[in-house]
Amino acid sequence: MTTEFEFELQVCQWAEHHWVPSTERERSVIVARQLGTKHRRWDTLVIECDPKGLAARAHFGPKRLDSDLLHVVRNAPEEWQWYRDALPEPAYPWRYVREAVHRAADRGVIERRRGDNGRIELRRRWNYPEWVERIIAIENKPDLDASAARDLRPQLETDVALGLADEVWVATRETSDAIAPVLLEDIPVEAGILMVSEGSRGASAVDVAWQPRTLDVDGVGTRILERPGSNEFDSSACRFEYVDVDWKQERRLAIAERAYERGWRSYLDSMRPDCRHFELDGDTAVARPFCRAKETHQTQRECAHSCPAFEPEPPAWRQRGWPIEGGPGKTIKRLLSRQRERVR
Repeated sequence: MTTEFEFELQVCQWAEHHWVPSTERERSVIVARQLGTKHRRWDTLVIECDPKGLAARAHFGPKRLDSDLLHVVRNAPEEWQWYRDALPEPAYPWRYVREAVHRAADRGVIERRRGDNGRIELRRRWNYPEWVERIIAIENKPDLDASAARDLRPQLETDVALGLADEVWVATRETSDAIAPVLLEDIPVEAGILMVSEGSRGASAVDVAWQPRTLDVDGVGTRILERPGSNEFDSSACRFEYVDVDWKQERRLAIAERAYERGWRSYLDSMRPDCRHFELDGDTAVARPFCRAKETHQTQRECAHSCPAFEPEPPAWRQRGWPIEGGPGKTIKRLLSRQRERVR
């Protein structure tokens, strides 16, 4: 039985290699997992990028630019200027902007100096590109029965109402039924449906069972705060609030920046590849972890410091030379890090 974590990695791997945009315009994609906002986290995110913009984004380094840094970098002037004259009025105290200016300069994404009057001045090094074109949110439910569909529907309705992502999808395991069970469930019609089957060497084959509607990311969104109960005795009204377009655009760019930094292979940061039982199963592009002690594709929770089957790599496995580069565990981390960098 495929775990939801393993299924999630299958979907991420497929999306990275085979995601087909809805238009014929050339795009690059960045895939990430377990990202979102304070109120909502998605299993898989596909960021459709303008290739030239994505290449220009590399000037700013592999780490994400948070909202404070984006405020500085996107508004930095071409010529030296006092930061309080150069940057738009923030919604928070200027001292936080000054801290962001110093952080941006320390990372080398802007230039900073002290003016003749001792004021902090800045100027841009590069124009921050418009590299994000579309954001695709995918919920992964390998076994989508009626109960799982009831739990998933409110989440999808929230995504559709807010309109933070351009498209919302549900990925589920393909069955032998003449009509896929997911098509018979109470899923919002605005959400697309992907049917996933496993092919050779761990690769996944995916068919589109239902096309999604494109959501209005440039319009005002609706955040659902509270819903009436599911029983017939609850007649309370649904509570909601409107979300303005500027907030949505800022959140979209912040999410894309986090996806740019993390990618989907960051799951290894919370696992133990330095264990002698840890392997990558199948094609390294799929990179699904496998535990020889348990003979299964383990989850992040199972492959933790508290695992009773953990055994450190024998010293003989480690590569020679100084400084010590580590054994297979370190090599696996370097491999996945190189793959993430190559995608960026």
